[in-house]
Amino acid sequence: MFGWEFPPHIAGGLGTACEGIVKGLAYNGVETLFVMPSASGDEDQSATTIINASDVAVDTVSTSISEYLDKVKFIHIGTNMVPYVNPDEFETLVEEERKRQVKDFKINYGTKYKFSGKYGSNLMEEVARYAMVGGTIALQHKDEFDVIHAHDWLTYMAGIAAKELTGKPLVVHMHATSYDRGDENHIDTRVLDIETRGMLAADRVVTVSDLTRNIVINKYHIDPAKVVTVHNAVDFSGRENISVERGVKDKVVTFLGRITFQKGPEYFIEAAAKVLKRTENVRFVMAGSGDMMNRCIRHVARLGISDRFHFTGFLRGKDVQKMFALSDVYIMPSVSEPFGISPLEAMRSNVPSIISHQSGAAEILKYAFKVDFWDVDALADDIYALLSYPALAKFAEQNGFDEVNALKWNGATAKLKTVYESVIK
Repeated sequence: MFGWEFPPHIAGGLGTACEGIVKGLAYNGVETLFVMPSASGDEDQSATTIINASDVAVDTVSTSISEYLDKVKFIHIGTNMVPYVNPDEFETLVEEERKRQVKDFKINYGTKYKFSGKYGSNLMEEVARYAMVGGTIALQHKDEFDVIHAHDWLTYMAGIAAKELTGKPLVVHMHATSYDRGDENHIDTRVLDIETRGMLAADRVVTVSDLTRNIVINKYHIDPAKVVTVHNAVDFSGRENISVERGVKDKVVTFLGRITFQKGPEYFIEAAAKVLKRTENVRFVMAGSGDMMNRCIRHVARLGISDRFHFTGFLRGKDVQKMFALSDVYIMPSVSEPFGISPLEAMRSNVPSIISHQSGAAEILKYAFKVDFWDVDALADDIYALLSYPALAKFAEQNGFDEVNALKWNGATAKLKTVYESVIK
């Protein structure tokens, strides 16, 4: 299994999902070797064996350098597109580039790369190097696994390399698509290309919701017969309910997530302004960080609701649980959300939740309130109703709590095991 992050050091929901999946698979009798770019050493390995790619030297093991590069020629990130050359010159340039790659590879042969495992400016370079190391790891352990499972586009290249070099079947897991991360006019074509390659090379594509499955089939044109939906779950084991003392008597409405276009933060702000025209005893909290942070702060100031609005910055671990414990209503107004774990965590903390119809979680949550992300009037009405009618809030709390506690990784990973069995010949 190839992943990019694993708790306790995570930047988002992907690492948390990976932990839930390996624990659920262990429960269902499936052993995993979890490969990640940069392990810290304090990861919980009770359900999986973690392989740190930063500790593994690039090595072709049983193949020649030329054969290795032939099989994994897609690893080089770059382009042979050179303007104003004729076909003969182009052939020469391509051959020179190939020789340079072989030379570079010989220089790097036996090299260990120190991966950051982050999402920095050299991300594409790390993705390519991770694929090289991933191929090496797959060859070293080829007698120990039956299936390759790659999570999200960051690890698809490693997954393809492992498949090409070992002949083992590949399952790719689509947690979020390029179409979720931004509008179609601002999509990173490099990421789109890797996603498409990964899904075309895969024997099965697992999506976290039917919403994502439809995008994979209709936007990427992947054969529907090999695309399977396995909804996410939440692992609540070892999580105690935190009680906190409030510093204010006002009700608290919370948005918790990345402050980016995808998550719909401005719709939350617009709805907050509408609610504050009808009632005063409420405060709104935007917990998280992202590229729209400053824009949202200015938006709040422009609407004149700064005295009722709080920005906490990025929260992790216990601070997230404290935030839920302080909240009376949780909002996830995402424009496009493949799944969305946070409302499940909120409902587990007895917080009534309002989510957008444009989220995968809306497919399985019966007791979350649902609105279209753009309908700020409906969002404001639901917030007002949950704040003003205690019986309604209590109903949402109790039923929501019971509902999410039934969504366990053991059930989700039983479906994953079936997917694995379907690709093993």
